[in-house]
Amino acid sequence: MMTDQAAQNTGKAAGFLGRGPMFWIGLTFGTSGAVIGLILSGAIEGKGIAFALMAIPLACMAAAFVSMLNKNKSGTGDCVTKGEAQRRYIKRVAVFTSLYLASFAMLTFIDELGTLPTAIRIGIGVLPGLALVGFFWAIARLIIEETDEFMRMLTVRQTLVASALAMSAASVWGMLESADLVPHVDAYWYAVIWFAGLALGSVVNRITYGTWGHV
Repeated sequence: MMTDQAAQNTGKAAGFLGRGPMFWIGLTFGTSGAVIGLILSGAIEGKGIAFALMAIPLACMAAAFVSMLNKNKSGTGDCVTKGEAQRRYIKRVAVFTSLYLASFAMLTFIDELGTLPTAIRIGIGVLPGLALVGFFWAIARLIIEETDEFMRMLTVRQTLVASALAMSAASVWGMLESADLVPHVDAYWYAVIWFAGLALGSVVNRITYGTWGHV
């Protein structure tokens, strides 16, 4: 039994699929940049393909979170609490992830259902966005419910880094776009940048305090 437990801890210490958090965080930024570059270059056309590709950086971000969680649980020097607040947070993220994937699947085929009433089409179209709003709410509830002041501070730092990155990108690109210097980018990509900012905030926490944090 001890051997099995040691093997399990070794697997967790390795992160996720044998890769540590830095690998998945780098992949999050890399895939986000690649997808945005393909869209801006005109290589990708159509909303359905763009929405499908959005799932790639989100999946990498989820893998980074799992990797951080595994390394923390294995006792490799990172600090994380395992209280009720974190368990509720993980459940909420799982629910909203399932909602996003299901609603995205419907949205992908919405163009083939052109005979549907406009109200139904709007309802289907807004569901993926509401699922992303659910992610923001889950993180807010984590901050409110977390009783460990240190871990709460780390989560707040991550959200501040994410917000600064997303709003900076929106401001700079928006100004360039208004001057007709760059092509148009759909607003939902700023949410993807925000989630990438959470990964960057984890790196900032790790460098500064030696732990990745909750998110």
